[in-house]
Amino acid sequence: MQFLIERAVPDDYLIVADVIQSVWQQIQQKDWFVADDSEYTCRTLKEGNGIGYKAFEKDSGALAGVFLAALPGNGEENLGRDIGLPEMELGKVAHMESIAILSEYRGNGLQHSMMKTAEEELRKQGYRYLMCTVHPENRYSKNNIIKQGYQVVLTKEKYGGYVRDILLKKLS
Repeated sequence: MQFLIERAVPDDYLIVADVIQSVWQQIQQKDWFVADDSEYTCRTLKEGNGIGYKAFEKDSGALAGVFLAALPGNGEENLGRDIGLPEMELGKVAHMESIAILSEYRGNGLQHSMMKTAEEELRKQGYRYLMCTVHPENRYSKNNIIKQGYQVVLTKEKYGGYVRDILLKKLS
């Protein structure tokens, strides 16, 4: 399969949130994925607190997956705080927040493709630290992220008590 990836516009927040919720409903290990709701997705896309992408299967035009990167600024939730980044560097952190691929499109490298697309845009915007979290036992996602140059830098409780590996990729 081939896919087209396009930038989500602010009014796409419901589409993005619906795919995230749909994928969350299908997964067995619910604690492996903290699903963003429509309110968070709306704030992220409409208030400029992040960027989103949609992937479509090229031939059918069917929506295959979504990706959301958050721009936490100097906020308390900035993962850079967890790893001790200096205050002046926190504005250069982007969170590779949520990726959701519909089951019939998994195994086609979409996670990698969407993260790479976001990475290039974030690099152009001056971001230097790409960070994300993943459940330590979610080997599939964790291995995909590590293959893209991320490293586990810390494991701790996040999101109200969920243990997560925090991963970092420094852009040059």
